[in-house]
Amino acid sequence: MTSFELVAFDIETTGFEVDDEVTVIGFDFPMGARVFANTDGETVEDLDQTVADRVSHTVRATVHPSETALLKTVSEFGHERFRNEDGLLLIAYNGEKWQSGFDLPFLRTRLSHLDIEWPFRDVPYADLLPVIERRFNTTVGSGEERSAMNDLVGAYDTLIGGELSDADPFAESGEAVTAFKDGRYAEVVAHNVADIRRTRELGKLAQT
Repeated sequence: MTSFELVAFDIETTGFEVDDEVTVIGFDFPMGARVFANTDGETVEDLDQTVADRVSHTVRATVHPSETALLKTVSEFGHERFRNEDGLLLIAYNGEKWQSGFDLPFLRTRLSHLDIEWPFRDVPYADLLPVIERRFNTTVGSGEERSAMNDLVGAYDTLIGGELSDADPFAESGEAVTAFKDGRYAEVVAHNVADIRRTRELGKLAQT
């Protein structure tokens, strides 16, 4: 991983079933976050500035009226940004591992369902979860309370900690589903930005 510039990736969805939809897709580059938000047909003004104020980070967020529109734009973005771009490594946390993972299989299924081209063809990819499990000790507590904090938030808070978790509007990722249904799109995007930033920070730690 030391020879690559890390680009962290994460998605938000309406649930976990095959017919659930993608609501947000975010990438964190060295210069800031690029986020695509499905606002279900609603007009949202100044979404990127609202989110940037919440998370104290450079954010470019665009609004898309549907999942289809979002995924078409992300497919085009992926081909333009990653194709023939040497030195970029796409990373995720439990995004896709051997026989498991969430983000990439979910995204692949939705793209296939909508007949939209996969945006990451031939893009180098690494999942951080097995790296963190193998290279770091995240065990906290003792006795019956002893547990390994290997989810994204737990690993970040245990190994790094700091403002990124404070900037997350949700205590649990599942809150993003309710927030989307309630039209609180800025909160969903802010949560996504917090996750991709946590992912990138853990990736940088793993490079050391």
